[in-house]
Order: sequence, then structure tokens, then C-alpha cells
Amino acid sequence: MSLASKTADAREQGAPHAVAEAKRPGNRWGRLRLHLTNIYRLLIKELRSIRSDPIMLLLVGYAFTVAIYASATGASTEATNLAIAIVDEDHSDLSRRIADGLTPPTFKPAVQIASTEIDPAMNAQRFLFVIEIPPKFQSDTLAGRQPSIQIDIDATAVAHAFNGMTEVQTVILKYVTEFMTKREGLPGPPLKMVTRVKFNPNLKSSWFTSVMQIISNLTMITVILTGAALIREREQGTVEHLLVMPVVPSEIMLSKILANGLVIVLATALSLWLVVEWWLQVPVAGSRLLFLAGACVYVFAVAALGIALGTIASTMAQFGLLCIPVLLVMMLLSGSTTPLESMPVWLKDIMMVISPTPHFVIFAQDILFRGADFAIVWPEILATAAIGSVYFGFALYRFRRVIFSG
Repeated sequence: MSLASKTADAREQGAPHAVAEAKRPGNRWGRLRLHLTNIYRLLIKELRSIRSDPIMLLLVGYAFTVAIYASATGASTEATNLAIAIVDEDHSDLSRRIADGLTPPTFKPAVQIASTEIDPAMNAQRFLFVIEIPPKFQSDTLAGRQPSIQIDIDATAVAHAFNGMTEVQTVILKYVTEFMTKREGLPGPPLKMVTRVKFNPNLKSSWFTSVMQIISNLTMITVILTGAALIREREQGTVEHLLVMPVVPSEIMLSKILANGLVIVLATALSLWLVVEWWLQVPVAGSRLLFLAGACVYVFAVAALGIALGTIASTMAQFGLLCIPVLLVMMLLSGSTTPLESMPVWLKDIMMVISPTPHFVIFAQDILFRGADFAIVWPEILATAAIGSVYFGFALYRFRRVIFSG
């Protein structure tokens, strides 16, 4: 007799009355009730397994608290406290105004240096920017000769270099324009630019980084928890107990997804409320319940992916190595770190088809930042559910083949 036949007989012997009742022709409600009962009991087992693993609980707690705060406050790309020096070979009123305009918190107080100190100072990383104001700069400006100012930039940290360069150019143009306007007795510049910033009026990177970090950690922890739960049972041999119980593969998979998903969605809700809104003071524009409802759909999708990876790997070490490239690609190409519009069109189209993460990032940004409602975000929920169903089907196929047919 084959292993599959022995397993089926053992399941029926384990719960003869329930199985016989459920198999009675036309008793659909009985079969549904049996499936729900099995899922519920397996769910309780999974929750107890999670509770008995303090290291995993500590990882979840850290990922949704300290990691969120540290990422939002420590990984800022805003132009602040930039070290800057000036080589002033003009020593005019205009050059002094430019130097005085480089003020905190964007810049540290400007340091006057000689032209011979530029290369040694930048090689020693003393300054990110050095402004070189040539001789006769003010007189050439008044004469309309359009003199040049050279800005030397240390572009090792390219984000700070680009943002700081924009700030330096803005300061120089502002004070040159003001100087020329007052000197010539003009009423002012012919054009006034008015900028209105929506959704993040202070342009604080922590508002964006904190929410996107929740999504990244949610993805990572969901895949790790669900896949590790399956690998742990295979390594400990407890999966053999499931083979002799009156349960089917879909019930085992759903119980693992529901148990781990319940823990992760609860941690996400607490992180959004306590860390993002209360600790970091980031305002949330849209419905939190709608966001959590979408998070449930997304957790289903990535949890199915985690189980699929758990069926491919045979040990915890293999599973960890397999998760690294998968998670890196999903998070780096999701739109949470760089805009989707900056990606090649073909790569963007592929990610929108094979990964639920870009859809959930768009969904989260629309709700939490822009205050969108269900009528706007339902296509992203539908796409996430569709991709998750494909993942679930593949994971179920692998689960039956590897676990129940092994």
C-alpha cells in the first residue's frame, strides 16, 4: 500500500464519525463545517507555536517599532547640516551676502578658505561643497558680463550632493537677484514663483520613509514567519503528525497563513498608530481600516509566497538563502525606495505582473498620504488578490507534492 493510501486511511480512522458525516452525498454544509473546524484547530496550534518562540516574537516587535523609527529618522536624505566652504577672491558686498545666506539648518556656518586648500580639504572630507567666487565678481555682475561661480561638490553621497547643490544654487541666485534689483532701483523680479506642496508640505523624508518601512518589514516578516513555520515542522518531524490527521493540504496552508497573518496585521496596526502617528508625528490622511483591510489581502499573497519558498527549501539555512534574493527584488523594485517611473518600462511591467508589492505600495500611498477611498484603490486590491491567488495555487501544488506525496 502506498504512503498516500495509508495516510488517507489514517485520516479516516482518526475521526470516523466526522469524516463519514462530511462524505455523505449532498451534505455540503457538513463538509464546510468540517473544513472550518479543522482550520480553526490548526489555527490555534499555529498561534501556540508562535507564542512559544520568543526569538521570533522579539523579531516581530523590533521590526515594527525600533526598526521603523531608526529608518525614518536615521536614513534621511534631506539637505541638513551640510559642511560648506567659500573661496572669496572678490571680498565685495555681494560675495559677503552670499556667504551670509548659507544658514542653518540646511548648512553649517560657511568657512573661509584659500584656493590652495580646496583639494586637501575635500580629500579629507571636511566639506561637501566649496564655492569659488572669482575676482571682480560684483563689478562684472553690475556690468552685465555674467561672471561664473564654481561649485565644487563631493558627490560620494549622491542624494545629499544633489539636494545640497540645489540649495546652494537657490541661495546664490536669490542674493544676486536681490542685489541687482536694489542696486538698479527696480521694483522687483518680473515673475513671482509660488509653490504649493501637497500631502507633505514640509518635505520631511521621515513621513515617507516610516510608512514605506512598515510595508518593507511587513513583506519580510510575513515571508519569513510562514516559510519558517513550515520548515520548522519538517525539521522537527511534526509534519508527520499532520499526515495522519483528517485534514487536507489547503486547511494546513490556510491555518498557517491566518495565524501568521493575524500576528503581522496586528503588529502593523500598532506600528502605524504608536510609532508612525504618535512617536514620529506623521499625519495619516485616509482610512486606517481600509489600509488594514488591504494589508490583509497583501499578507495573504506574501504568506502564500513564503509557504511556496518553504516547500522549495528543505532546511532553514536553504530557506534563509532563498529569501534574500526574492525579498531584495520585491522591496527594491516595489516603488517604496525609488519611484516606479524611474524604472525601465519593461521591468516595471514585469514587476506589476509577478509581484504584489508594487500594487500594495501604490495602495498604501494613495490611502495614507492622499486620503483616497475604496473607489480609487480597488484596482490595486484586485491585482494583489489575483497575484496572491496564483501564489496560493502554486504553493498548494508544491505542498501536496512535497509534503503529502513524499
